[in-house]
Amino acid sequence: MPRSRDMQMDEDDDENAFTDTRKVTQEKEDVDAKFPNRPRNDKSSPPFSILYRELFNPLMQNLKNPAKARGKRSTQKAPQEKRREIITRFIARWRRDVGNDIWPAFRLIMPDKDRERSVYGLKEKALGTVLIKVLRISRDSDDAYNLLHWKQPRIGGDSKATGAGDFPSRCETAISKRALRTDPGDLTIENVNELLDQLAEDSKNHTPVIQEFYNRMNAEELTWLIKIILKQMKVGATEKTFLDCWHQDADELYNVSSSLKLVCWDLWDPEFRLDSTDKGVKLGQTFQPQLAQFQLRSFEDVVKRMQPTEDDKVFWIEEKLDGERMQLHLDDDGTFKFWSRKAKEYTDHYGSSVDDENGTLTRYLKKAFKPGVRNIILDGEMVTWDPIEDAMVAFGTLKSAVIAQRTDDPSAHRPFFRVFDILYLNDTSLIKYTLRDRRNALISAVEPVHRRLEIHTYTEGTTVEDIKVKLREVVAEASEGLVIKNPRSMYCLGDRNDDWLKVKPDYVKDLGENFDLLVIGGYYGQGSRGGRLSSFMCGLRAPNGKYYSFTKVGGGFSAQDYNWIRHQTEGKWNTWNTRKPPTEYIELAAGQAERPDEWIKPEESIVISVKGAAVTPSDQFKTGLTLRFPRFTKLREDRSWESALSLNEFFRRKRELDEQQQKENEMHIEQRRATKRVRKQFKIAGADQIVEPVEVSNDHLFEGMNFWIMTESSKPRKSKAEIEGMVKACGGKIFQSDGGAPNVKCIADKSVVKVLTLKKKNVEVIRPQWVFDCQELGCILPLEADRHMLFIPPDSKDKFEETIDPYGDSYYRDTTAEDLSRLLRDCVKLEDDEIITEEAMSELKDELSQVDPPIGWMFQHVVAYLDTPRNAQKNHISATAEDILNANSQSRSQLDSIGLNLMMCQNLLEFGNGKIVDDFENEDITHIIIDYQDLTRVKAIRNLLSARDTIPRVTLTDWIEESWRDETLLGVENFPIEV
Repeated sequence: MPRSRDMQMDEDDDENAFTDTRKVTQEKEDVDAKFPNRPRNDKSSPPFSILYRELFNPLMQNLKNPAKARGKRSTQKAPQEKRREIITRFIARWRRDVGNDIWPAFRLIMPDKDRERSVYGLKEKALGTVLIKVLRISRDSDDAYNLLHWKQPRIGGDSKATGAGDFPSRCETAISKRALRTDPGDLTIENVNELLDQLAEDSKNHTPVIQEFYNRMNAEELTWLIKIILKQMKVGATEKTFLDCWHQDADELYNVSSSLKLVCWDLWDPEFRLDSTDKGVKLGQTFQPQLAQFQLRSFEDVVKRMQPTEDDKVFWIEEKLDGERMQLHLDDDGTFKFWSRKAKEYTDHYGSSVDDENGTLTRYLKKAFKPGVRNIILDGEMVTWDPIEDAMVAFGTLKSAVIAQRTDDPSAHRPFFRVFDILYLNDTSLIKYTLRDRRNALISAVEPVHRRLEIHTYTEGTTVEDIKVKLREVVAEASEGLVIKNPRSMYCLGDRNDDWLKVKPDYVKDLGENFDLLVIGGYYGQGSRGGRLSSFMCGLRAPNGKYYSFTKVGGGFSAQDYNWIRHQTEGKWNTWNTRKPPTEYIELAAGQAERPDEWIKPEESIVISVKGAAVTPSDQFKTGLTLRFPRFTKLREDRSWESALSLNEFFRRKRELDEQQQKENEMHIEQRRATKRVRKQFKIAGADQIVEPVEVSNDHLFEGMNFWIMTESSKPRKSKAEIEGMVKACGGKIFQSDGGAPNVKCIADKSVVKVLTLKKKNVEVIRPQWVFDCQELGCILPLEADRHMLFIPPDSKDKFEETIDPYGDSYYRDTTAEDLSRLLRDCVKLEDDEIITEEAMSELKDELSQVDPPIGWMFQHVVAYLDTPRNAQKNHISATAEDILNANSQSRSQLDSIGLNLMMCQNLLEFGNGKIVDDFENEDITHIIIDYQDLTRVKAIRNLLSARDTIPRVTLTDWIEESWRDETLLGVENFPIEV
């Protein structure tokens, strides 16, 4: 008799059930074999609700209502004491009512430390989409909008409780209206763990499991469950507190194992204590590595910390690598294991053995270890290497490098392991040995494999100058920074101390670069910044009039800065629509890789000054470049949206920065010492008299003067305490109000509440820049309105006209490059008879809109003379390129470079239908193209041109190259000859 379809399905279900049972049984046997002495609970798992009723809610209440300051007779406990009491009481009840295995509870209490369960593949937006489906919420409802736009202010309901940036609170609001039960559900802690395992296993269909939770939990339980899924358990206590309450050795064991399960199962007995061997690193078991401390002091302090004795003053200087911290374990049987700093295993990426064909690294390590090495643990950095350029690639490309290396393309990017420490060798832990001894062991055990696995080099130093020299090198190479190490130190697992100090260019004065950028987008914040735009996308103006996304900045803003931005842009923001982006104003990278939550029209926006440590390539922004470590420095209230940095200006400045990096940079720590200055004389432009400044040494510069420092400074970035220290070092007195002494100078760089009060009183407020300028020049300078004054009373404006000329140039202070750039920019104005009417502009636009020449006709109206050494010699023009190079002691390779650049421009001009002539006397010449900037050379050319009726434009090769790249003929005025 043939079997029916239902019979076949029943047999399949039975087979699947048998397979699942066999799998569970095998997993249980494996766990029993690995942890033979693990504890077993005597009683069944308690309800999930006890976690929030007896632990989470009491801890949150303690966090919200901390005990007030205790008097001598007060019996009220301090918050930290009460916190430990709540956790200890919960653990005691668990031991009494359940048993000694607290692992099921701890993996829910500290879900971010649970390495056993795989990821869910659920973030806020995906989880919100699933909840909308499970709760059967209309997509057009306020609750659906609030779940999907959880960073933005809530719409509908109580406007006071926005919950912006707090996704769980949004979920609680939506669930509480549709909860199937009001009392706690029947799910136990064990049931919740089983369902979460199912949620992690089926990453493509989360709905059935979330539906099961919804059917069996109330709103409060579901809210806590969502926090567990998102691993955002902020309950008012750290994991260290939980571990310390569980066992006095728990935190120490977690640092060397990174395994919460091991801590729960090995340390279930409070009377048991770990011995020294259990507290060290173990083969095949990940650990928390030692980290470098931030260097926030002077180089002198660094050197002093690294030289505890007179006998041995040497410290080590290593380049800080731009990759991912990685540890390599090699077992006796040739098995490799790789773990990241956060205990994520990467063995499947890099390989499990030298015979692993899918491994992108281990198959090249057959000869990486010297004879006699049985097992080893190495600590280092996994970086991406470009074999064509023979250089490291920027951070964030490791994943693509792993994929590319599996293609066996010798030119593809590859993973490259740079080893800087060894912690285990031939069954022996080395963490109690000094760094110097460990380095000797590393050299004796590892045989470097070129550009696959190498030992990271270091430089020995004894002085401040040694650090500065090395920092100059890494800055010139756009590297991450330095790590200064004490060779006499031992390895401290999971610790960050002064034995390793990192020095980045960001910590050193003036190594970053300020850019005045236009805000084109905004991002809503989370937590305390929820409900408002907390970070901003900035753009650069392209030749087509649109703004290209360039960087995202969120650090450095004060409350006053946010208030000013909100006041200036209120009502002007628009929600970003991915289907209908505002391409007439803004262009993002392909696929809208980095897109804002809100956008703003350029003409309605503001300009802010942003500083970055370096300019790096990025496919997240339309410009193809972005700032590394961007941070806000100040608001540019003085600049209009049209005066913000353009794309052409940015590339010009980038070229200047690249050239500047090739020169030696002098390093300055932010805190300067007061030194005696040489007396200077100032001659006022257009006047005969000499103005004699006050003759004082820096030690007595501000003697007899009173100061009230109210805020830090934005540029240069100095704290309030640092400015006060500078004033004191120069003999000035510090007060904390303007009424503490006569003639107090009020110093501030931001409009805080104190400053606003002074403005109402019509009191002058001086910027800290005046203090810096006085100290720099060693004299008391007259105040300048734009540079030195934050607020000028209405009746005091006339006195500042005596300090600067009509163009804003100071009479008393040397003009800086920044001042000169501003002066030249502000002076470029049309004369009355050169005003272009709107009617003329409209006609011009109509004519241009009809013309769309192909790129092959781009230079059809250009007749160019290329200033090559051969043409200069042929036309008998003095000061040839070779003469200039010889005068400046340059190399022949630079002369060849000039020739190559001009040759490339010649090719581009010819391809773009341009005409090239080699006769300098030709009257048809429209452009003279040079590839360098030199006063002597340019004067020689311009002297020859002065007699002509029509003078050609003299410009750089950059004009040709960038016009070709942008596929449009750019204005020559954007490529001036700066001499």
